[in-house]
Amino acid sequence: MNDSSTRSLAKAVSWRLTGTIDTFIISYLITGQALIASGIAFAEIMTKVFLFWVHERVWNRISWGKK
Repeated sequence: MNDSSTRSLAKAVSWRLTGTIDTFIISYLITGQALIASGIAFAEIMTKVFLFWVHERVWNRISWGKK
């Protein structure tokens, strides 16, 4: 059973939203500035959605562990 490309993208977006909230909170705690924390979180979400999608597509081609 394989995930569709669209499902992989939806999973990537939902995971990154969770991760971005975490990144924003940590960045805010470190810098004390919401604008800087927002910039860091925005840059992070743009790159990591793509990287997760690629990661999912690669793993989808690997049969190891599938039944």
